[in-house]
This record gives sequence, structure tokens and C-alpha cells, in this order.
Amino acid sequence: MPDFPLSQTRRTLPIALLRAREAVMERFRPMLRAIDVTEAQWRVLRVVQEIPGIEPTRLAEQAVILAPSLTRILKTLESRGLVTVERAAEDRRRTQVRLAPGGDRLLREASRESAAIYATIERELGAEDLAALLDKLDVLLTRLNGPGDAADG
Repeated sequence: MPDFPLSQTRRTLPIALLRAREAVMERFRPMLRAIDVTEAQWRVLRVVQEIPGIEPTRLAEQAVILAPSLTRILKTLESRGLVTVERAAEDRRRTQVRLAPGGDRLLREASRESAAIYATIERELGAEDLAALLDKLDVLLTRLNGPGDAADG
């Protein structure tokens, strides 16, 4: 027996968050497979859609992806014509990522199904409970990481 009692895994935050993520992503994976995009690629595309001209460092933070993985993902997305990676006009040392026309088209085509999946989750959980959950997660992130993280993500 350990020197300190461990909670049952069902009631530990890391495992509960992972299980919740899996339950949610199971709903989205068929859509992602249909459009031939990985979960990480989808997150990158969504962030680039929201923040055109984003720098790779900030993109990695916002999409919750390690920088080396982002480099590989950007090469793949760029080769597929979904994003462009270009030097910033005002500072040629910096790069910016933007949606390419193909990426914009892919997101527009997938947005209806993505919204429908999200609406189903909202219906099953309840709009108020979903909003409360997202608010609580923002509080968790703010308290653990500082005020900038919850609002940014």
C-alpha cells in the first residue's frame, strides 16, 4: 500500500479530461477521415482560419501542438494547398501562416457537418451545461496557467 491514498482513476482530473476528450473526438473523427485531415491538422486549420497571418510559434500554442510537429504539419498542409507559409512583409525574418483557397474551401465544406456534430453534443449535454463546462475549463486554465491562456484558446 502506498504512503498516500490515490484517488480512483475515474475521479482524477488528467484521466477524466482524457476520457472526455476521447468521447468528444469520437464524434468528429469520421468527419475528419472523410476530409482526409488529422486531428492536429484540423486544429491548425481552425486556428489559421481564426487568426490569418499567425506566426508559427503562436499557432503552435493556440493549436496545442509541439513546434517540431507543427513544422511537419505545415509542410503537409502547404503541399496539399490548404495553407501558405510566407515571410512577413514588414519583417522578412518572420513567417506567417494563412489559409490557402483550398483550406478555406475545405473548412467551408466541413463546417456544416462540424456544426451539426457540435449541435448534437450540445443537445445531449444541454446548452447551459456545455457553456458552464467551457466556463469551468477557462477558470481551470486561468488559475493553472495565468490569465492569458484561457482567453487565447
